[in-house]
Amino acid sequence: MKKIGITETVLRDAHQSLIATRMPIEDMLPILNKLDQVGYYSLECWGGATFDACLRFLNEDPWERLRIIRKNCPNTKLQMLFRGQNMLGYRHYADDVLEYFVQRSVANGIDIIRIFDALNDLKNLKVAIKAAKKEGAHAQVAISYTTGPVFTHEYYVDYAKRIEETGADSICIKDMAALLTPYETYDIVKAIKAAVKIPVQLHTHYTSGLASMCELKAVEAGVDMLDTAMSPLALGTSHTPTESIVAALKGTDYDTGLDLVLLNEIREYFMTLREKYIKSGLLDPKMLAVNTKALIYQVPGGMLSNLLSQLKQAGKADKLEEVMQEVPRVRKDAGYPPLVTPTSQIVGTQAVYNVITGERYKMCTNEFKDLIAGKYGTTPLPVDEEFAKKIIGDTERITCRPADLLEPELESLRKECAQWIEQEEDVLSYAQFPKVATDFFKKRAEKKYGIDGKHADAEEKIHPV
Repeated sequence: MKKIGITETVLRDAHQSLIATRMPIEDMLPILNKLDQVGYYSLECWGGATFDACLRFLNEDPWERLRIIRKNCPNTKLQMLFRGQNMLGYRHYADDVLEYFVQRSVANGIDIIRIFDALNDLKNLKVAIKAAKKEGAHAQVAISYTTGPVFTHEYYVDYAKRIEETGADSICIKDMAALLTPYETYDIVKAIKAAVKIPVQLHTHYTSGLASMCELKAVEAGVDMLDTAMSPLALGTSHTPTESIVAALKGTDYDTGLDLVLLNEIREYFMTLREKYIKSGLLDPKMLAVNTKALIYQVPGGMLSNLLSQLKQAGKADKLEEVMQEVPRVRKDAGYPPLVTPTSQIVGTQAVYNVITGERYKMCTNEFKDLIAGKYGTTPLPVDEEFAKKIIGDTERITCRPADLLEPELESLRKECAQWIEQEEDVLSYAQFPKVATDFFKKRAEKKYGIDGKHADAEEKIHPV
């Protein structure tokens, strides 16, 4: 008998997928105690876009959110998503900043750090894995799953073996774009399980309507843990419903051991939230529909809405189909990067430019140039030399680990935001999102001291000598 572990995503990826990460801590607080009683393998509640959304949209300190969840969920492992050398931001950070971020995350309550790289470039993961292990956290490394000429079973098995060699504690197959099909899931899980000794977890989205079937086949193939979401915030671009998977496995050799009665009490709470989000317009019921376009264009659900938003701003919403067809072409030109943050935004925006300017690569974003120049790491397939020359001219391409070219930056960042620091973690908020964090710090100072945080007396109150 093999008990399947369940990672509950309702506090992070479920609302990130359906309502652009807008669930505030006050909506979580009343249900945390019950979530803690379930007996989940872990509760994914932090990282990903939560950090950005807290500061930018919710006027909430992400570190305080983590401390509140930790205090109210003493019995459950808390999990976060971490973009390797990008951390939670959109550029590569120096190692001293990354190591400090991991240290403070664990100190504030994180137990499991799911670390991934958008290019599946192991060079970009090693420092994060080492930092997590040093702090006593569980280092789970995610394989960004995608399709394309290079992405064979051999590719994934080889990557899984190399992940195990780094000292990672477990592996996650991260199917962010809902590209997995049930029998492909069975074969890939079976192959990876045969090649490594550490546990394997499956993360997939419901976008294409296949997630529940994929998870069942993964269980039959020997997977150890599954990601699910409480049903009111499941389906669509989110995940398989937790209660459904628990019911499907109940009484079998894979029984999760979770209590359906308790889960249904939790469901009632999230149903009221769901209704509130639909009423406010945060949750568009269209997001809950199955969309098999993902299987054709390899475009994650969140990327789809982002592309439409960019086109609407340009007054070119009618060009969506053209952009969708352009995305795989841009991806091929760029060396087949998996489409996950930040590469999904980079490839998607470039596809939009190619379509609305009427000429491919007439205009290129700086991020696309950086991707071609190797500043994000090594792409799964080499970029054609002639194409690279067209995009970046004679700029030298990087083949080393990009972060090796960065000087330590923690102290200079600390100086830049010194007047706003009220807690150790503030420098890390500033490091990720300098402008957004500064705006948040100003509002915090005004609320706390009733003054404009820029005034000298504010500095004295924030920093009593």
